[in-house]
Amino acid sequence: MKKNVAVALAGVLIVAVAGGWWSMSGDKLAAKNAKSTTAAGNAGPAGGGAAALVTLATAEKQDVPVTVQVNGSVVSLNSVDLRPQVTNTVSGVHVKEGQFVKAGQLLFTLDDRNDQANLARARAQQQKDEATMADLERQYKRSQDLVAQNFIAKSAADATLSQLEAQRAAVAADRAAVQSAQVALGYATLRAPIAGRIGAVNIYPGTLVQPTLSLVTVTQLDPIAVSFPVPEGNLQDLLEAARSQARVEALITGRKEPLVGSLNFVDNTVDPLIGTVRAKAVFANADQGLWPGQFVGTRITVRLLNGATVVPAAALMMLSDGTSLYVVDQAKTATRRKVKTLHTFGTKVAVSGVEPGEQVVIEGSQNVRPGGKVRVDAKSAPANPADPAGPASASGGTTGITPGGAASSDIKPVRERA
Repeated sequence: MKKNVAVALAGVLIVAVAGGWWSMSGDKLAAKNAKSTTAAGNAGPAGGGAAALVTLATAEKQDVPVTVQVNGSVVSLNSVDLRPQVTNTVSGVHVKEGQFVKAGQLLFTLDDRNDQANLARARAQQQKDEATMADLERQYKRSQDLVAQNFIAKSAADATLSQLEAQRAAVAADRAAVQSAQVALGYATLRAPIAGRIGAVNIYPGTLVQPTLSLVTVTQLDPIAVSFPVPEGNLQDLLEAARSQARVEALITGRKEPLVGSLNFVDNTVDPLIGTVRAKAVFANADQGLWPGQFVGTRITVRLLNGATVVPAAALMMLSDGTSLYVVDQAKTATRRKVKTLHTFGTKVAVSGVEPGEQVVIEGSQNVRPGGKVRVDAKSAPANPADPAGPASASGGTTGITPGGAASSDIKPVRERA
């Protein structure tokens, strides 16, 4: 009986040892396989591993307008503070606040009684001197006849001529005095120097006014101007646009269609603090869509990139040695190529260094190695609508605007990066 138990224990020990040896052999084999798999994965596409999965887009050729969009402010082309020429009392106010007036329209009248009296006195003196001058002219004519008949000496006629010339000078002085009195009387009426809209009126009949006091402000509203800053990097293009009075759009909140004006002024200095130059565009404003002091968005196309190469912005990689992207050839081999950004608009970029028709990587570039193989994602991204106004660019708050009708529909849509 004891012998049978010993035999059974020996059998169990042999089975346990054999199981442990088999388990150790399996672990070693699994570790070897895992190491081989890791090495193969680290080799990457360039090492003959699996190709990187990417999404491609086609570089296209198109004309790209370089558009600058900034915030501007509405300014009046003419604004006049109406002030009296003399100290006087207001006798009449002929306008109301906010009224639109024409050039030359009567606005205020001042007390003119003293000026009327001065004008009457000057005219009376002129009439008196003119009568005296007429009498001297008759005397001089008779004296000339008497001298011709030798009844009087020539010296007597010369004396009469001297009196006549003095009287003529007195009449000329009287006429100047009358004109001066008329000018002083004209100061008693204040008329609109320009056509425009009246501001606040705080003057009433009986108010004593002085030349230092502004009676009212007249502001021209039609046409009107919009002043806006442009980055100095676009200065030369802006000057060229001003020569042709380029089209400028004013974007107003709540209004579907922008107002259209023309560029007519570029300032003669660049602000050194913010690096911008001030420009001004003129707009027709019959419906008062623009109001002085109002902030509006402005958009102007300063130049046109003819036949530029356009790629999706997602294709660009900002690296330490500059901007680059991956170009894929017919053999599905990726090549990293440096490019220069010419203009960004919406989700697209005009670049140099890529030819139209070449395929560029827009997704999956982080897995691509220069010279490595790629495979194209079979899933197609949803179609992009026409690009809206793009994000602000890096130059002084300018914004790339999608050119109307310039965006190509053949460019493959871009999916957002994970």
